[in-house]
Amino acid sequence: MSKKHRARAVLLTPGDTLLLIGRVRPGLDPYSVVVGGGVEEGDADPEAAAVREVYEEIHGRAKIVRHLYALEDEKERQDFYLATVAEWSFDDKSGPEFTQEGRGEYTLLELPLTVAAIDAANLMPPEFAAVLRGLVERDELVPVAQGAE
Repeated sequence: MSKKHRARAVLLTPGDTLLLIGRVRPGLDPYSVVVGGGVEEGDADPEAAAVREVYEEIHGRAKIVRHLYALEDEKERQDFYLATVAEWSFDDKSGPEFTQEGRGEYTLLELPLTVAAIDAANLMPPEFAAVLRGLVERDELVPVAQGAE
């Protein structure tokens, strides 16, 4: 059995905020996740998968800035990318997870780029929450080529 491969986009907005997906599931404390999902056969690479997932989940057009982090265990690999997004519409989301029975509630969270906001969002997985917290503390989450084309 091959490992699942997921691609996720840490989305920065023009207002220097962070977009996350809020999750409420029965029996669990509310938590949040970085936008993204599984790399599919038709995706050219994990970056392309992250861009596709952003479109499906928030109807936004992401621009990948750089790879941030890889989290891997025996079951899956998750690649996290820093990306920018200028426009989005959560009302126009189209990912298959939104229509599956028993998946709980999904909301779009727009948070300030602060450690306190990340901690309050209960970001999962905790290993990546710690990485993101460190990037924010060191002010390393700003896109290198912000505004450059």
